[in-house]
Amino acid sequence: MEECRIKNLYNIDETIAKSLLEKYEYPWEVLAHIEEFIINIGNTLNKEEYKQTAENVWIHKSANVYESAYIKGPCIICENAEIRHCAFIRGKAIVGKDAVVGNSTELKNVILFNNVQVPHYNYVGDSILGYKAHMGAGSITSNVKSDKKLVVIKNKNKTYETNIKKIGAMIGDNVEVGCGCVLNPGTIIGKESNIYPLSSVRGVIPANSIYKNCNEIVTKK
Repeated sequence: MEECRIKNLYNIDETIAKSLLEKYEYPWEVLAHIEEFIINIGNTLNKEEYKQTAENVWIHKSANVYESAYIKGPCIICENAEIRHCAFIRGKAIVGKDAVVGNSTELKNVILFNNVQVPHYNYVGDSILGYKAHMGAGSITSNVKSDKKLVVIKNKNKTYETNIKKIGAMIGDNVEVGCGCVLNPGTIIGKESNIYPLSSVRGVIPANSIYKNCNEIVTKK
């Protein structure tokens, strides 16, 4: 499961949550601690830079938040982030510097690294998106199995029991997810990979790959 380790998926210098991520080996281990981390760090943020707009909601004064956006705490929105029309942030969300949360996009229990873009009708729940990751219009992270069983990470013939019911996708740095994709519970996508539009993705996708379908995953040249 080497490719699933935090150190191989993310440059943790590109998130305000660095001190949280460096405590753990695998990204799904972080999910249960996002809420507590936000509350703890939120109370230490520079009041000249961040404004507390509601209970456990801290927004950088340079961020552009549309009036129609809904934001529930705990939440931190970092420098120059853009929260667009009718975005729905349900809480336990960190939105990094220069990130974009778009029209009707929904976030819940997530870490978006700096420069992440989820700009058009996306659902991102119980997930971590690395630096400059981008999700195309209508692509979503599915975070609960249809049989409601605990999520298992599957990598070829190997499996990893997470003992967690809700896990979305762990998306590495500079990943491009095409429009209309469904990332099934426990999907891991390595750095620099591209996912074809309209794909249903599950399991571990290696770094520097092009995912065409479940039977055709090629290495970038």
